[in-house]
Amino acid sequence: MRLHVITDDRHSQEELAAKIISIKDIVDFIHIRERSKNVSDISDLISRLLIGGVDKRKLIINDRVDIALFYNIHRVQLPSHSFSVKCVRSRFPHLKIGKSVHSVQEAVQAEKEGADYVLFGHIFETDSKKGRTGRGIGSLADVKAAVHIPVIAIGGITEKRLPEVQTANPDGIAVMSGIISSDCPAEAAARFACYVKGDSYEKAL
Repeated sequence: MRLHVITDDRHSQEELAAKIISIKDIVDFIHIRERSKNVSDISDLISRLLIGGVDKRKLIINDRVDIALFYNIHRVQLPSHSFSVKCVRSRFPHLKIGKSVHSVQEAVQAEKEGADYVLFGHIFETDSKKGRTGRGIGSLADVKAAVHIPVIAIGGITEKRLPEVQTANPDGIAVMSGIISSDCPAEAAARFACYVKGDSYEKAL
């Protein structure tokens, strides 16, 4: 499984950059999902990351295709309210495109339109979607069985829940608060990586 980390839109550019730089060699992908920040703020964040040695190939820009293109970042994540995969694929065929989906039908449609992978959730109830029941492991397994592209699970995934998530055989997991909101993101990321990649804690660090 691949370990994706998603930013939580709760930190300044400086704070967030420091957190991301601390995990850059531990995780597989880092989604920049800062909905309250403007173009200038996100540009400042990306500049800090690149100066700090973050591999551009690990960065995934959520929604803002324009920012990805400006910085020559080749990975984008399209939320449900964003452009269609088909539209982005037709104009920018070089991009790696992920699509956020919430059902088997949406996942199948994303695959038909040319998505490289889907991000499915939320699996469990999470603070970012309080009061909304998670879709569960069964739904994750259904999506995994319905498409041929990678399926990344997201939503309320904690270290304790990883064995349960793995029963659905996702291609990766995405974690937000469990890593980015941690007092020590590197240690939290290393613990997730130990399970996801099967490495020792020391090797992950």
